[in-house]
Amino acid sequence: MHKPSSLISAPISRRSFSRLIAGSALAAPLIGTRAFGQDAGVFKIGYIGPQSGPLGIFGMADQYLIDTIRANLAGGIEVGGKMMQVEIITADTQSDPVRASQITRDMINSEAPDLILTHSAPETVNPVSDACEAGATPCLSTVAPWEAFYFGRGGKPGEQSFKWTFHYSFGTGNFLNLYNGQWSLLDTNKKVGTLVPSDADGNAIRAGLLPAMAEAGWEIVDAGPYENMSQDFTPQIDAFKDAGVEIVVCFPFPPDFPVFWRQAAQRGLAQQLKIMQMAKAGLFAAEMEALGDLGQGLCTGVYWHPAFPFSSTSTGLSNADLGKGYEAATGAQWAQALGASASLFDAAIALAQQSGNPKDKESMAATLPKLKAETAIGTVDFTTGPMANCAVSGLAGGQWNKAAEGPFQFQLDLVSNADFPGVNLTSEFKPLAFG
Repeated sequence: MHKPSSLISAPISRRSFSRLIAGSALAAPLIGTRAFGQDAGVFKIGYIGPQSGPLGIFGMADQYLIDTIRANLAGGIEVGGKMMQVEIITADTQSDPVRASQITRDMINSEAPDLILTHSAPETVNPVSDACEAGATPCLSTVAPWEAFYFGRGGKPGEQSFKWTFHYSFGTGNFLNLYNGQWSLLDTNKKVGTLVPSDADGNAIRAGLLPAMAEAGWEIVDAGPYENMSQDFTPQIDAFKDAGVEIVVCFPFPPDFPVFWRQAAQRGLAQQLKIMQMAKAGLFAAEMEALGDLGQGLCTGVYWHPAFPFSSTSTGLSNADLGKGYEAATGAQWAQALGASASLFDAAIALAQQSGNPKDKESMAATLPKLKAETAIGTVDFTTGPMANCAVSGLAGGQWNKAAEGPFQFQLDLVSNADFPGVNLTSEFKPLAFG
């Protein structure tokens, strides 16, 4: 059992982001937050994610989010005609899969949560989910390709492979729709360099997405798997240059992309490209600020944006107000993780209400395959598949551009919606323009 510590609460500066992606650790955590007295009518939610380490930027909005949810739910939630209080317990994985598993087991044994929520990459989602499955504790997760969650944990097609653990997120089909729709807006030679790591995300991408992209007509130049936290991408860069690619798509840890992209600019690859597409990295404005001019025009998938036409029941806010509220309270720019994590709590409330009794874990487990919830990222519906334990959420196409006005250096524009037609675009898609 670990001693409690506070969550991240200060605005993230370029210097603090550099420390964060270098792996600085927060002291760790089981932190309970309850606005009420103790009694049996408490819906106890465990919230486990990376707040430090290489994936720590995904947790930068956690303090604001938890505070906002606690204030909104101060009067409790209605379940089965009665009011029920809500308690939130948080824990930091420090971006370590082994630690993620251990603190989940600790939380289950010491805090007995009714539901655990987790997010951000298979390195977090999978070990937390495995510990919940072993500990007979309901779990909802998001922000990792659903194939990496399901097949990466031994799931079998055509069956419900897990009783307690359910996941909603994007997958191979979403990326394919996004890339086909967005990349086709520009005139390119359709040669795509793929920078794919040797990890759970990378294995799922190499097995599913790359063949699908090739079948869709893109000429794939796969430079082979690389190890996370690599410091030299010269072999991959040279392979892409020699092949004459005009598009590169990558799936690195956030600290790895600046290393690759600076080397790509130094060796002339950046100047050759029309599209630089990122996944996992490139989701946060702080990453673009650290890159300076090299951040202009970079592309990323968008799973949450203040312009998405949805609301969050757990925070009581529209997406637009959620983003504005975060910026006003912290001085930092909104981030996709804010809305994605809010959606977990939105789904958690719906699950508690639809189960009729969140204190009954068997009832919760029986409700999960039927769960349908309106959330900050849109509708989460487990009745539609693609697997019994998985639901699919949409991806819009985003491009980072220098902000024309306002306090922030960059803005994330919505430039394509082939995979998410309910989302309105905010800007035209433009090619990279490095001299």
